Amino acid sequence: DCQLLFSVSFDSHGQLPVNDIRTIYGNRLRQIRLEKGVSQEALAAAAELHRTYVSSVERGERNVSIVNIARLAEALGVPIRDFFPAK
Repeated sequence: DCQLLFSVSFDSHGQLPVNDIRTIYGNRLRQIRLEKGVSQEALAAAAELHRTYVSSVERGERNVSIVNIARLAEALGVPIRDFFPAK
């Protein structure tokens, strides 16, 4: 049973603003990476991405493709769903 680890704010149309989605994903990526004791450099190398890209993802500045989400999940040894905990 997963717990929601962050609050989510929807706009007046019931949509989650894109910047919030990026921030939520980036925060969760950082949290998992730190829990695993992995540096940004090591994660980037394992996922075959640049360290500055991983850094910008963690800051919520990137619109991450599903391919890169899968690469990052595999590099951290977690299923993709772990980035998106549900109530």
